[in-house]
Amino acid sequence: MTRAAVAILRENGRVLVCQRKKNSRYGLKWEFPGGKVEPGESVQDCVKRELREELSVDVETIGLMKSQVNRYDDGGVFEVTFCFILQFSGRPVNNAFEEIRWVTLTELKSIDILEGNKSFVSALDESIFL
Repeated sequence: MTRAAVAILRENGRVLVCQRKKNSRYGLKWEFPGGKVEPGESVQDCVKRELREELSVDVETIGLMKSQVNRYDDGGVFEVTFCFILQFSGRPVNNAFEEIRWVTLTELKSIDILEGNKSFVSALDESIFL
């Protein structure tokens, strides 16, 4: 099983989502920024590293973390930890994706999100965006 950490970045009633590159695994699906936890690395350190690499953002404070296991039809099994970022510095710059976008909860629930994120997204309510 592959461990991953992703960030829930919020700003002005919106959350940041990123679209995978066209030729990548699960190409053009939307997801939260983040990536695989490296050996010896904590989930918190992983999400901080990934956001620096992918978006040039520095995570200052991580709040609630929620983990779930996602299984994909192609055999991929991922333990994903969703990290709610309380404070970050810098403006997100797209260093790794097809596109990045700030979306409302309604928009988030209607985009073509990565299969493993669907149950997490469907459980969200407006309080997440405050």
